[in-house]
Amino acid sequence: MTFIFWLAAILVLLSLGYAALVMVAWRRYGHPRHPVRDEVDPLLDRFFPNYDVVERHHITINAPPEIVLAAASQMNMQQSPVVRAIFAIRAFVLRAAPDATPRPTGLLDQMRSLGWGDLAIAPGREVVMGAVTQPWDPSPRFQALPPDSFASFREPGFVKIAWTLRADSRHAGGCDFWTETRAVATDDAARRRFRWYWARFSPGVALIRYLSLVPLKAEAEKRARLSDWSCVRLH
Repeated sequence: MTFIFWLAAILVLLSLGYAALVMVAWRRYGHPRHPVRDEVDPLLDRFFPNYDVVERHHITINAPPEIVLAAASQMNMQQSPVVRAIFAIRAFVLRAAPDATPRPTGLLDQMRSLGWGDLAIAPGREVVMGAVTQPWDPSPRFQALPPDSFASFREPGFVKIAWTLRADSRHAGGCDFWTETRAVATDDAARRRFRWYWARFSPGVALIRYLSLVPLKAEAEKRARLSDWSCVRLH
Protein backbone atom coordinates (compact mmCIF):
# COMPACT_ATOMS: atom_id res chain seq x y z
CA MET A 1 0.00 0.00 0.00
CA THR A 2 2.86 2.39 0.79
CA PHE A 3 4.30 1.94 -2.70
CA ILE A 4 0.89 2.56 -4.32
CA PHE A 5 0.39 5.65 -2.16
CA TRP A 6 3.72 7.19 -3.13
CA LEU A 7 3.25 6.27 -6.77
CA ALA A 8 -0.16 7.97 -6.78
CA ALA A 9 1.31 11.01 -5.03
CA ILE A 10 4.09 11.28 -7.62
CA LEU A 11 1.60 11.00 -10.48
CA VAL A 12 -0.58 13.71 -8.94
CA LEU A 13 2.43 16.02 -8.52
CA LEU A 14 3.54 15.39 -12.10
CA SER A 15 0.02 16.09 -13.36
CA LEU A 16 -0.19 19.33 -11.39
CA GLY A 17 3.25 20.39 -12.63
CA TYR A 18 2.28 19.68 -16.23
CA ALA A 19 -0.99 21.57 -15.81
CA ALA A 20 0.95 24.56 -14.49
CA LEU A 21 3.29 24.48 -17.51
CA VAL A 22 0.32 24.31 -19.86
CA MET A 23 -1.26 27.33 -18.17
CA VAL A 24 1.97 29.33 -18.37
CA ALA A 25 2.43 28.48 -22.07
CA TRP A 26 -1.18 29.49 -22.77
CA ARG A 27 -0.81 32.84 -21.01
CA ARG A 28 2.56 33.64 -22.60
CA TYR A 29 1.41 32.85 -26.12
CA GLY A 30 1.77 35.94 -28.29
CA HIS A 31 4.12 37.57 -25.75
CA PRO A 32 7.52 35.99 -26.47
CA ARG A 33 10.59 36.99 -24.53
CA HIS A 34 12.85 38.99 -26.83
CA PRO A 35 16.57 38.18 -27.03
CA VAL A 36 19.10 40.02 -24.90
CA ARG A 37 22.86 40.39 -25.38
CA ASP A 38 24.38 37.15 -26.73
CA GLU A 39 20.95 35.68 -27.51
CA VAL A 40 20.50 38.09 -30.42
CA ASP A 41 20.64 36.21 -33.75
CA PRO A 42 20.84 38.56 -36.77
CA LEU A 43 20.75 35.66 -39.25
CA LEU A 44 17.51 34.28 -37.83
CA ASP A 45 16.06 37.80 -37.57
CA ARG A 46 16.33 38.14 -41.35
CA PHE A 47 13.70 35.45 -41.77
CA PHE A 48 11.72 35.74 -38.55
CA PRO A 49 11.62 39.22 -36.99
CA ASN A 50 8.16 38.71 -35.43
CA TYR A 51 6.84 35.57 -33.76
CA ASP A 52 4.19 34.28 -31.37
CA VAL A 53 6.35 31.84 -29.38
CA VAL A 54 10.05 31.16 -28.89
CA GLU A 55 12.26 28.56 -27.23
CA ARG A 56 15.95 29.35 -26.56
CA HIS A 57 18.54 27.02 -25.05
CA HIS A 58 22.27 27.47 -24.44
CA ILE A 59 25.33 25.58 -23.22
CA THR A 60 29.06 26.37 -23.10
CA ILE A 61 31.24 23.76 -24.83
CA ASN A 62 35.02 23.39 -24.70
CA ALA A 63 35.42 22.81 -28.43
CA PRO A 64 35.71 25.01 -31.53
CA PRO A 65 32.51 26.15 -33.28
CA GLU A 66 33.01 24.03 -36.41
CA ILE A 67 33.31 20.83 -34.36
CA VAL A 68 30.31 21.73 -32.20
CA LEU A 69 28.14 22.57 -35.18
CA ALA A 70 29.12 19.34 -36.94
CA ALA A 71 28.26 17.32 -33.83
CA ALA A 72 24.93 19.14 -33.44
CA SER A 73 24.05 18.57 -37.09
CA GLN A 74 24.65 14.84 -36.70
CA MET A 75 22.83 14.29 -33.39
CA ASN A 76 20.55 11.26 -33.24
CA MET A 77 17.66 12.39 -31.07
CA GLN A 78 16.04 8.96 -31.15
CA GLN A 79 18.83 7.59 -28.97
CA SER A 80 17.19 9.21 -25.95
CA PRO A 81 14.44 7.11 -24.30
CA VAL A 82 12.83 10.29 -22.97
CA VAL A 83 12.67 11.85 -26.45
CA ARG A 84 11.16 8.66 -27.86
CA ALA A 85 8.62 8.67 -25.03
CA ILE A 86 7.64 12.30 -25.75
CA PHE A 87 7.03 11.53 -29.42
CA ALA A 88 5.08 8.40 -28.45
CA ILE A 89 2.87 10.41 -26.08
CA ARG A 90 2.14 12.97 -28.79
CA ALA A 91 1.27 10.20 -31.24
CA PHE A 92 -1.01 8.56 -28.66
CA VAL A 93 -2.79 11.80 -27.72
CA LEU A 94 -3.37 12.85 -31.35
CA ARG A 95 -3.88 9.28 -32.61
CA ALA A 96 -1.13 9.66 -35.17
CA ALA A 97 -0.24 6.83 -37.50
CA PRO A 98 3.34 5.50 -37.19
CA ASP A 99 5.85 6.97 -39.63
CA ALA A 100 7.01 3.95 -41.62
CA THR A 101 9.31 5.95 -43.89
CA PRO A 102 13.01 5.15 -43.32
CA ARG A 103 14.76 8.30 -42.06
CA PRO A 104 18.43 9.27 -41.74
CA THR A 105 19.71 9.30 -38.17
CA GLY A 106 21.57 12.64 -38.29
CA LEU A 107 19.46 15.58 -37.13
CA LEU A 108 19.75 17.84 -40.18
CA ASP A 109 19.40 15.03 -42.72
CA GLN A 110 16.41 13.67 -40.82
CA MET A 111 14.71 17.06 -40.73
CA ARG A 112 15.32 17.58 -44.44
CA SER A 113 13.77 14.19 -45.15
CA LEU A 114 10.67 15.33 -43.26
CA GLY A 115 10.34 18.44 -45.46
CA TRP A 116 12.29 21.11 -43.59
CA GLY A 117 14.42 23.40 -45.75
CA ASP A 118 17.67 25.32 -45.31
CA LEU A 119 17.02 29.03 -44.93
CA ALA A 120 20.64 30.00 -44.35
CA ILE A 121 23.98 28.35 -43.61
CA ALA A 122 27.00 30.14 -42.16
CA PRO A 123 29.65 27.39 -42.55
CA GLY A 124 31.08 26.24 -39.25
CA ARG A 125 28.90 28.66 -37.30
CA GLU A 126 25.13 28.46 -37.86
CA VAL A 127 22.32 26.66 -39.66
CA VAL A 128 18.80 28.10 -39.94
CA MET A 129 16.02 25.75 -41.02
CA GLY A 130 12.37 26.50 -41.66
CA ALA A 131 9.04 25.14 -42.85
CA VAL A 132 5.32 25.80 -42.80
CA THR A 133 2.98 23.20 -41.37
CA GLN A 134 -0.18 22.50 -39.38
CA PRO A 135 1.25 21.15 -36.11
CA TRP A 136 -2.13 20.12 -34.73
CA ASP A 137 -2.50 17.54 -37.51
CA PRO A 138 -1.76 14.05 -36.14
CA SER A 139 0.79 13.47 -38.92
CA PRO A 140 1.81 16.98 -39.97
CA ARG A 141 3.47 17.66 -43.31
CA PHE A 142 6.35 20.11 -43.42
CA GLN A 143 6.74 22.28 -46.50
CA ALA A 144 10.01 24.06 -47.18
CA LEU A 145 9.93 27.53 -48.70
CA PRO A 146 12.57 29.41 -50.70
CA PRO A 147 14.57 31.62 -48.32
CA ASP A 148 13.50 34.80 -50.11
CA SER A 149 9.80 33.86 -49.70
CA PHE A 150 9.84 32.68 -46.10
CA ALA A 151 9.45 36.00 -44.28
CA SER A 152 6.57 37.13 -46.48
CA PHE A 153 4.58 33.86 -46.41
CA ARG A 154 1.03 34.60 -45.23
CA GLU A 155 -1.19 31.81 -46.61
CA PRO A 156 -4.02 31.27 -44.09
CA GLY A 157 -4.28 28.12 -42.01
CA PHE A 158 -0.61 27.47 -41.35
CA VAL A 159 2.12 27.92 -38.77
CA LYS A 160 5.52 29.16 -39.89
CA ILE A 161 8.44 27.71 -37.91
CA ALA A 162 12.19 28.29 -37.99
CA TRP A 163 14.92 26.89 -35.77
CA THR A 164 18.67 27.22 -35.50
CA LEU A 165 21.87 25.50 -34.48
CA ARG A 166 24.46 28.17 -33.66
CA ALA A 167 28.01 28.07 -32.26
CA ASP A 168 29.69 31.34 -31.22
CA SER A 169 33.40 31.50 -30.37
CA ARG A 170 34.34 32.57 -26.84
CA HIS A 171 37.27 34.90 -26.19
CA ALA A 172 38.61 32.53 -23.53
CA GLY A 173 38.35 29.51 -25.84
CA GLY A 174 35.61 27.06 -26.74
CA CYS A 175 32.20 28.29 -27.79
CA ASP A 176 28.63 29.03 -26.78
CA PHE A 177 26.10 26.75 -28.44
CA TRP A 178 22.57 28.06 -28.97
CA THR A 179 19.45 26.51 -30.35
CA GLU A 180 16.36 28.64 -30.91
CA THR A 181 12.89 27.87 -32.26
CA ARG A 182 10.40 30.54 -33.36
CA ALA A 183 6.85 30.09 -34.61
CA VAL A 184 4.00 32.27 -35.80
CA ALA A 185 0.50 31.47 -37.08
CA THR A 186 -0.57 33.01 -40.38
CA ASP A 187 -4.16 33.95 -39.44
CA ASP A 188 -6.55 34.08 -36.49
CA ALA A 189 -8.01 30.61 -37.06
CA ALA A 190 -4.56 29.02 -37.18
CA ARG A 191 -3.53 31.07 -34.14
CA ARG A 192 -6.41 29.68 -32.06
CA ARG A 193 -5.57 26.10 -33.00
CA PHE A 194 -1.84 26.55 -32.57
CA ARG A 195 -2.19 28.26 -29.19
CA TRP A 196 -4.00 25.23 -27.80
CA TYR A 197 -1.53 22.86 -29.41
CA TRP A 198 1.47 24.83 -28.12
CA ALA A 199 0.10 25.02 -24.60
CA ARG A 200 -0.22 21.25 -24.42
CA PHE A 201 2.96 20.18 -26.19
CA SER A 202 5.51 22.97 -25.64
CA PRO A 203 6.73 21.42 -22.36
CA GLY A 204 7.81 18.41 -24.41
CA VAL A 205 9.42 20.63 -27.05
CA ALA A 206 11.43 22.44 -24.37
CA LEU A 207 12.45 19.17 -22.71
CA ILE A 208 13.71 17.71 -26.00
CA ARG A 209 15.83 20.81 -26.62
CA TYR A 210 17.19 20.74 -23.08
CA LEU A 211 17.99 17.02 -23.15
CA SER A 212 20.00 17.43 -26.36
CA LEU A 213 22.53 19.83 -24.78
CA VAL A 214 24.44 17.55 -22.38
CA PRO A 215 25.09 14.69 -24.86
CA LEU A 216 26.03 17.29 -27.49
CA LYS A 217 28.59 18.82 -25.13
CA ALA A 218 30.08 15.38 -24.39
CA GLU A 219 30.25 14.40 -28.07
CA ALA A 220 31.73 17.71 -29.26
CA GLU A 221 34.37 17.78 -26.54
CA LYS A 222 35.28 14.18 -27.32
CA ARG A 223 35.69 15.05 -31.01
CA ALA A 224 37.83 18.03 -30.05
CA ARG A 225 40.13 15.85 -27.93
CA LEU A 226 40.47 13.29 -30.73
CA SER A 227 41.36 16.06 -33.18
CA ASP A 228 44.09 17.30 -30.81
CA TRP A 229 42.32 20.65 -30.51
CA SER A 230 43.10 22.71 -27.43
CA CYS A 231 41.58 25.94 -26.24
CA VAL A 232 43.39 29.11 -27.27
CA ARG A 233 43.18 31.52 -24.35
CA LEU A 234 43.59 35.20 -25.07
CA HIS A 235 45.80 37.23 -22.75
